[in-house]
Amino acid sequence: MKFVIPVGFVVYGLLASAVASAGDWDQWRGPRRDGIVTGFKAPAVWSADALVKQWTMSVGEGHSSPVVVGDRVYVFAREGDQEVMRCLAPGDGRVIWQEAYAVPYEMNPAARGHGKGPKSTPTVAAGRIFALGINGHLSAYDAGSGAVLWRKSFADEFKSTSPAFGASVSPIVDGNNVIVHVGGEGGGALTAFDVASGKVTWKWAGDGPAYTSPVIATLGGVRQLLTQSQKRCLAVSPADGRLLWEIPFTTSYDQNSVTPVVAGDLVIFAGIGKPTFAVKVTGAKAETAWETRELTMYMSTPILNGTMLHGMSDKQRGSLFTIDVATGTVKWKGEGRLGANASITDVGAVLLVVTDAGDLSVWRKGSGELKELAKYKVADSPVWASPAVVGDQVLIKDRTNLTLFRFKG
Repeated sequence: MKFVIPVGFVVYGLLASAVASAGDWDQWRGPRRDGIVTGFKAPAVWSADALVKQWTMSVGEGHSSPVVVGDRVYVFAREGDQEVMRCLAPGDGRVIWQEAYAVPYEMNPAARGHGKGPKSTPTVAAGRIFALGINGHLSAYDAGSGAVLWRKSFADEFKSTSPAFGASVSPIVDGNNVIVHVGGEGGGALTAFDVASGKVTWKWAGDGPAYTSPVIATLGGVRQLLTQSQKRCLAVSPADGRLLWEIPFTTSYDQNSVTPVVAGDLVIFAGIGKPTFAVKVTGAKAETAWETRELTMYMSTPILNGTMLHGMSDKQRGSLFTIDVATGTVKWKGEGRLGANASITDVGAVLLVVTDAGDLSVWRKGSGELKELAKYKVADSPVWASPAVVGDQVLIKDRTNLTLFRFKG
């Protein structure tokens, strides 16, 4: 059973909520998918009371990150045997609309600690929301009303419709296409769907999906979609899905999870137990530029800060690091024991680091070394979702709750 519940008469504000604007956090890692915030209003002093809770509400299980467009917050989660998309008012968390559909899911025993909730972050573009459920259902919603525009299941196309630990790829919109790597372990297709109809525009069926979300960049004069599949790092043309280049890349249990980072003509890749490395891309050709065995990354995607790359290695039970992006030289490493995962957001002079332990720490950037300025408890259950940062506000999704905090003064 599926349902749409409008709450109140919501004609006002629909134009603002339909089209992304400057300052919105409309997709995975923000408007450029790079984790960099513009227009952040930092406190004058990072005091113990500089972060104030505004509201919190139960929205269901999952680690899908919240997104913000105009005067609307969208959050995707699971309640019982249903996946639920909600539209909320950011001022008080009031539900404007919600839509739910039944989606049974058999969880891999190794992923029980993460629960059955969705992991993919929705994308909002041109008045539509696109979301990938944990077992591979792809849905398109009207952002204003919550009406389902189209929904697809791939059970008839692939033996498995999600990787072993659940679908995690966050959709990316490119013009009239929404691009998602669908399918599961051992078979799938990186596929472009028409945003209005859901009709397939193109597909690349060379490998099954991993847990990485793609990015789009122009390198060597060639526009390309960059991602990791189950067993490869690769680029395809976002216009027609034509393979441009690929590099074999495997991790234990095929856990490729780190979003590629673009730095000039370099693309940086990482994976659990594997050296972090950069490839230099010239059009449709990619060659290794450097690699460092000193640092490996599991799920945490790093941040590019000028000539420096800041991230969290899975070594030392989680330690922050700084790498010279041109050479791969490690400039600084933290003390460790930070956690199993960290979501890193660059808000200007500082980095906000949210860990799975439910802590938000503030780190001042420098020539290499990071210095911790403050730490705040933001959740009592694990936080694997990335925060959404808009203005002086930050939205945190923990295992079951969504909480809005505001930085003051």
